[in-house]
Amino acid sequence: MAVSPLNQIRRGLRQLPSWEDITWTWKPRSEREAGDAVVRNFLLHWFPSKITRRAMESSYSLWLGTISAVLFLILTLTGVVLMFLYVPSVERAYGSIKDLEYAISYGRFLRATHRIAAHLMVAVVFLHMMRVFLTGAFKNGVLARQNRPLNWWIGMVMLLATLLLSFTGYLLPWDQLAYWAITVGTNIARAVPLIGDGIRFFLLGGHEINQNTLIRFYVLHCIFLPLGLGALFVWHMWRIHKDGGLACHDRVALDQKAAPAPPASTKTYTLLGITAGRTAHVETALIDEERHLVNAAPLLLRRLLVVILLTFLVSAALAMLVGAPLEAPANPDVTPNPAKAPWYFLWLQELVTITTIRIGGWTLNGAFVGGVLIPGLLLLWGLAVPWLDASGPTAVGTWFPPSRRRANTIFLIVCLALILLTIIGTFMRGPYWQFYWPWERWPAAPPRF
Repeated sequence: MAVSPLNQIRRGLRQLPSWEDITWTWKPRSEREAGDAVVRNFLLHWFPSKITRRAMESSYSLWLGTISAVLFLILTLTGVVLMFLYVPSVERAYGSIKDLEYAISYGRFLRATHRIAAHLMVAVVFLHMMRVFLTGAFKNGVLARQNRPLNWWIGMVMLLATLLLSFTGYLLPWDQLAYWAITVGTNIARAVPLIGDGIRFFLLGGHEINQNTLIRFYVLHCIFLPLGLGALFVWHMWRIHKDGGLACHDRVALDQKAAPAPPASTKTYTLLGITAGRTAHVETALIDEERHLVNAAPLLLRRLLVVILLTFLVSAALAMLVGAPLEAPANPDVTPNPAKAPWYFLWLQELVTITTIRIGGWTLNGAFVGGVLIPGLLLLWGLAVPWLDASGPTAVGTWFPPSRRRANTIFLIVCLALILLTIIGTFMRGPYWQFYWPWERWPAAPPRF
């Protein structure tokens, strides 16, 4: 008997998957579905099927790594839209930014969100690095086949890439603030011995800031650095999985005392025959796993969605409240007084000032000491930290363990010094780079010609 076309359509509609069939991986209804969700869902496959309760607590990780990833996503989304509206030309760059501010619907909000997310990402990645150091998460713990020092190195490279990503985007508005901030920043790079001039020439595409510089910064900012940072992020997350998750997992395993099953007095059967002795048993990393582990779906996903939503809301709120500055068009003949580097390099500019010492006719080169030597030593120290730290496995995954009191104290002093130098350079350096207290009024100073 032939089936009518209408009945065929009805039968086909009944065979279509329901909404529950499509979304079940996001809200599993059983223990088995929670494990299958991570395997079957492409997006959830990023996460482990189970995670320790401690790793989900905000008091340990502060979710700084997740916030950094969300900010990078915001930068990517807003940056793609801005690429359709921005013209990388010295004649039209400033005009396209001005159109964003005053002519294009929601253009001001879009640009401000992109700028705020960039500044927040620099700060959050730095705080994430501090959290990893203070919890000893750069060291191998008790679990096998770990290589957390390698992931610490990857994280440091990601921090440098974040700084470069923000630095290359600083020039694109082509206003006075951007032009002279890049001038100061590249002049600091020039102080590197032997290769300083080459680094500056590579960044500028010549000996001065012009069209070559703008198009070079634009390509670095929009293509090479985002792709490189994205690849590093994937590698960073893969290493976290290979190392057994967050370092607090090691601490949970270490705090437990082994409780092996008592040996049986009866015979045990093996592949080679019958033998007397104890029964075979497995000693897992976590005893009583049900008490320490929870399903990633949906418990971890709910927290991730809350963090993502809050990050978007904070970025949007700051964009509406603060906005993005736009000064006069770039003018190589008129130097602002004072001319400052981007805020995240102001500690370098301040170090250069402090270490420039003049005694009679002799001058200590602050550009080399403060701009190259001290930052280079700090970078080498950061790379060597996993092997310089002599604390035991009990210090891994723990905030401020007693065995790392000295290392954490030195690290905090260095970080606070960098923050203090940044504050001084931002708020207390006035015309001709003179020091002024916050309550002192800066004298009116003409620009430098």
